[in-house]
Amino acid sequence: MQTTVSDRSFARYAWGVLAFNVGVVLWGAFVRATGSGAGCGQHWPLCNGDILPVAPTLKTIIEFTHRATSGIDLAMVAVLVVWAFRAFPRRHPVRLGAVLSAVFLMTEALIGAALVLLEHVAANKSTARGYSLSLHLINTLTLLACLTLTAWWAMGKPAVRLAGRTAWMAAGSLGLVMLLGVSGAIAALGDTLFPARSLAEAFAQDFDPASSIFVRLRVLHPIIAAVAGTWLVFYAVAIAGRRPDLRTRAWVLLALIGGQLLAGTANLLLRAPVWMQMVHLLLADALWISLVILCAGVLKSDAVLADK
Repeated sequence: MQTTVSDRSFARYAWGVLAFNVGVVLWGAFVRATGSGAGCGQHWPLCNGDILPVAPTLKTIIEFTHRATSGIDLAMVAVLVVWAFRAFPRRHPVRLGAVLSAVFLMTEALIGAALVLLEHVAANKSTARGYSLSLHLINTLTLLACLTLTAWWAMGKPAVRLAGRTAWMAAGSLGLVMLLGVSGAIAALGDTLFPARSLAEAFAQDFDPASSIFVRLRVLHPIIAAVAGTWLVFYAVAIAGRRPDLRTRAWVLLALIGGQLLAGTANLLLRAPVWMQMVHLLLADALWISLVILCAGVLKSDAVLADK
C-alpha cells in the first residue's frame, strides 16, 4: 500500500496528536498527584464560576492548565477527523480510527467532568472514586490506542484482522496491561491520599486491616506487574523469533518492560515522589503504545500470510 505526500503529512500530524495526548495524560496525573483536582472548585467547564480564573492559587493554575490543554486537544482531534475524511477514501481504516479517537476523547472529557462534579478529586477517599478513576484510566488507554492505530494506518499499514489464536493472544496482552494500569492508578491514588514517612510504614499500611481499601489494594500492583511482565516478555520473544519483520518492535517492547520494571522499583523505594510517578506513567504510556503497534503488526502480518 503506497502512501502519498498528503498521507505522510497526515501521519506526522496524527503522531503529533498522539504525543500531545500523552502530555495531557501526564498533566492529568500531575493534577492528581499534587491534589489539585479541586483547583477550580465544583465547577465545570467554568473554573470557580469564571471563564478565566481570577487571582488563582497554584492548585487552580495546575487544574486550569489541564482543562485548557484538554480544550486544545479537542480542537486537534476535530482537525484529525476532518482531515481523515478529506484525505482518505470511504471504508479506509484511518477514518474509523479518527472517529473512534474523537468518540473516546469526548467520553474522556465527560468522565473528567463527572470527577469534578461528583467531587472525586483532591482529598476524596470514597470507594466510588476508585471506580471512577478506573473507568477514566480504561478510557484513556483506549483513546491512546485509537490515536496510535490512526497514525499507524495513515502510514499505509493495512487494517488488522481479528480472528484466530493470534488475535486472542493480542487481546489478552492488551487486556492484561490495561488491568495493570488500573492497579497502578489505584496504587498511585493510595500513595497520594495516604503518604508514608518510610518504606517500613508503607508496608505496615498495606497489611493493616484498618487501612483504606486504596492502601490495601496497593500490594496487588507489583504482583500484577510481575505476571504481566513475565507474559509480555514471553509474548515479545515469541514474536521476535517467529516474525523477523517485527523483531525491532518486539525488542523495543522488551526494553520498555525493563525500563518500567526499574522505574516501578524506584517508585516503590522512593515512596512515590511526584516526579517519579510522572516518569513511571510516561514509560507506562510508551509501553502501551508500543504494545498496540506490535499487536497491530502481528495481526496485519498474519492477515497478509493468510491471503497468500
